[in-house]
Amino acid sequence: MKLNSFYLFFLMVYITTISFAQDLTIPPKNYIDSIQIENAVARLNNDYPLSDQTNSKAWVLLTKYSDEFDQPKLNEKIWHPNNPSWKGRQPTYFHGSNVSLENNELIIRVNKHKNEKLPEGYTHSTGFIKSKNKFLYGYFEAECKLMDAPWVSGFWMTNVDKDWWTEIDICENAPGLEYNRHDLNSNIHVFKSPKAQGDVKKHFSRTQKFYFPKELQNDYHVWGLEWTKDYIRFYIDGILFREAKNTHWHQPLEVNFNCESNKWFGALPDDNRLDGEFHVKYFKVWERK
Repeated sequence: MKLNSFYLFFLMVYITTISFAQDLTIPPKNYIDSIQIENAVARLNNDYPLSDQTNSKAWVLLTKYSDEFDQPKLNEKIWHPNNPSWKGRQPTYFHGSNVSLENNELIIRVNKHKNEKLPEGYTHSTGFIKSKNKFLYGYFEAECKLMDAPWVSGFWMTNVDKDWWTEIDICENAPGLEYNRHDLNSNIHVFKSPKAQGDVKKHFSRTQKFYFPKELQNDYHVWGLEWTKDYIRFYIDGILFREAKNTHWHQPLEVNFNCESNKWFGALPDDNRLDGEFHVKYFKVWERK
């Protein structure tokens, strides 16, 4: 009896030690800060950015490029209905069947391509829309409910030219995975740039992660970007949570909404979770007078 008790104690210690060691292999979150959600701004005026409801910076809404997604079909004067130059990060393929407008919202789903055979290396599909116009500076805002499934929901800007390729990620989050539910990610990239714009030949990024007290996938949130020649500011629900000096981001950029696979977020397809939906109520863009 004593021997059995000793063996059981030893086994429990061993299992606990192994479990702890395995936990240590998971990278720490390294949160920069926690979002003070009690500072969220109440919407009083639809004509101005949520973070500047008194329009102290004299924003002018560009109705020509903004979209309430309240038409029967996607406005193809504003948007490409799919990405015209990128198939998608394997194993998820961008397919137009996953994009729809319903109940005054843009909705991006997963695997609506039915029995259509996907290109080699792809096992699943999701959606992507890209603006036909490029923007240099301004305020960009969208109200979104992120996908509760293991794909990244994205609202971001980029432009891939021969000698110049930069990116600003306004929203790039995967709260469909339990360990990401409170992660608010923020990233700005420079992949390459010409001599007059820093002569960057090797990709670099400036990444920050913030703790969001509520689970991000459970509700709609408003993501905002204030982009000038001097700074880049990120907002959620009208709360400024990051400001970066604008050292390289002076390239006109296109606006993207999409979902995608991304192993760095742990966002890889799960056949048991194909009911995820990424909802976007509106997209608005302003310029300064």
